[in-house]
Order: sequence, then structure tokens, then C-alpha cells
Amino acid sequence: MTAFAFSTVATILSEPGVTGRLGDVIAERFPAARRILIVTDAGFVRTGLLERPQLSLEQAGMTVAVFSGVVADPPEAIVMDAVDTARRIAADLVIGFGGGSSMDVAKLVAVLAPSEQPLGEIYGIGKINGQRLPLVQVPTTAGTGSEVTNIAIVTTGATTKMGVVAPQLYADLAILDAALTLGLPPLVTAATGIDAMVHAIEAYTSKHKKNPLSDALAREALSLLSNNLVRACTHGTALEARQAMLLGACLAGQAFSNAPVAAVHALAYPIGGIFHVPHGLSNSLVLPHVLRFNLPQAATLYAELAGIVVPDASGSNEARAEALIAAMQQIGKLTGIETTLRQVGIKESDLDRLADDAMLQTRLLGNNPREVTRADAHAIYAAAL
Repeated sequence: MTAFAFSTVATILSEPGVTGRLGDVIAERFPAARRILIVTDAGFVRTGLLERPQLSLEQAGMTVAVFSGVVADPPEAIVMDAVDTARRIAADLVIGFGGGSSMDVAKLVAVLAPSEQPLGEIYGIGKINGQRLPLVQVPTTAGTGSEVTNIAIVTTGATTKMGVVAPQLYADLAILDAALTLGLPPLVTAATGIDAMVHAIEAYTSKHKKNPLSDALAREALSLLSNNLVRACTHGTALEARQAMLLGACLAGQAFSNAPVAAVHALAYPIGGIFHVPHGLSNSLVLPHVLRFNLPQAATLYAELAGIVVPDASGSNEARAEALIAAMQQIGKLTGIETTLRQVGIKESDLDRLADDAMLQTRLLGNNPREVTRADAHAIYAAAL
């Protein structure tokens, strides 16, 4: 058996409605915490779902400030605004409430607020010096798994992004409360749910760091997600399905944080960066075409996953792998999200630029079970058009 290392957050709390008594949870686990910074986005604040957790914190004797300036694909200026807020109130604990962008900013605030290290110095792997503030993550979508990953993505230019990867970005506590996801529109539920399924599939086939723990998590994640996604989209108030989706996304996050994602994400990033397509949707648009490209090297593994998503699939490994691809395409159709690049405004004349940008994602492409050339990337985009 190949040697491996596995890391994750210290504690995961999964309980519908638990953020209604967030003050008690924080007081018990972080007794020294007095000044809390909540990092979130304006859209989540408008839902009113933050009011009860915030009140609970205040009733527990804590002072709470809310930074709600996070936007999708957050730029450096937003990160530093949040850091300045944390420093101004002398925050001693940071809570991220939201999707991947809010949780990524929360990670960086926890690291940078008590440090003199500039943001520009921590891009890359293992560049963070010193410790961070205590960090709690509360996802409000079942998708990114950011609550249990050690990665934060920052937009550094018009279409460019940089990543920070370090053990300090693992939170102390991740809280899964499906009550916070009940207001999500069906298309957001669908795109984020498929994003989580991509995390599980790519972790399971990751070339270099695939391991028994990440495999077990990926398989359980895929089971939870595939069995609950359509119901969560069509019955938005189904709390049990929503909680299963949150747990599935969390397990997939643990899997890919240790067995990294690959070509689906590498080809999705330019779609999001150039055309401002949401990350989960970008992944779903290229997913079936990357899976089909990978078949020569990954059919056996895809066949194993087909046993979870389409348990009645039979025949050769290739036939069952094709059944997995068909099932993922069918999930997209059933949930009503866009399924072609043209539907999100991408034209044939854009494919060269997309292929060029995809080839810059060397960290991700190196994890893919099959080598991807520029010509391959162009062909995959053409198939997705």
C-alpha cells in the first residue's frame, strides 16, 4: 500500500438548526472568544438567515461585527478590506458564513489579521508564516467543501486567480446546518451540488495522492449527493435532503483536499474567469466531456463509481463508465441547469483563448489520470460547445 498523509479540520458539527444556538457552541469550544468577525456576502445578509446566529452570539456576551462585502471570485482588495475590519475591531475569532468565496476570505482574514505578512507573499503552497486566529466555517451552499479544505482562491487580475494552500487554512470547526440552505434557488442548488460531485469523482481518480481515506470519503459523498440532489432541487424545503447534500459536499471537500482535483477544474477555471460563469456550473459544463476523454486511463475507477450513481449499470468497465457519464448528463438535464457552453455565451471563436488559459493550470492538470495537451483541451471545449 502506498504511503500517504491525510489532514482535515479538527471538528465537524452536523445538525439542522444548530446555528440558532451558535453562541453556546462558540462559548463552549472557544471560551476566550469575545470579539467575533463574521465574513459573508450581502446576498446572504438579505435573506435574514444571519440574524438568529448573530443574536445568539450577542446573547452569549460576544461583540459581533459583520463584514458583508464578499463577492464571487473575491479580488485582493475585498480580502484586504475584510482584514482591515478584523484588525479594527481586534477580532479574536473569525466565522465564515456563505459559499466558497466567503469561506475563502474568512480563511485569509484569520491568517493575515494577526500577521505582518502581506497577501502577495502567501500565494502558493506552504508560504504562510505563524499562526492564525481561531476559525469557524459555516457553509450556506452544498457545493465547494471549502469549510474543510486548506485552499483559498483570490482573483488577482481581470481574469487571473491565485491560490493559497497551507495547513493553517484548515478551520478549527466546520458547522453543517441545512436550515441555512433552505432559501437557495433550484439552479444554485443544482450547480453547487454537481460541483461537489465533481470533487468526489476527481478525488477518486486523482493521479498522485489518491488514498484509502479519500476514496472512502469520495464514495460516501457521491452516494449522498447523487441520492439527494434532484430532491433538493425539486423540493427546496426538504431539510433531510438538504442536510445530506451539506454532508456530501463536506465529505467530498475532505476527499479532494487530500487527493486534489484535476482536468475538470482546470478547464472550468477559464470559463469562470473569462466569462464569469459560476464555478459549479463551469465544472458541470465540461464534466461529461473530460470524463469521456479520461476513459482510456480511468474506466475501471469510473465503473466503480457507477456502482454508486447508477447501481443497475452492467457490462464491461467501459460500459459502466459510460453509464456514469450518461447519469451525470441526465442529472444536469433534470435539474434544469445549462448544459452547453453556447448557453452561457461562449462561441467557437472563444475556444482558443479557453484552451490557452486551461494549459496554465499545471497544478491541476498534473493530477489528471490522462495527460491533457492543448489540442486535447480545445477538443474538450469543442465537444462541450
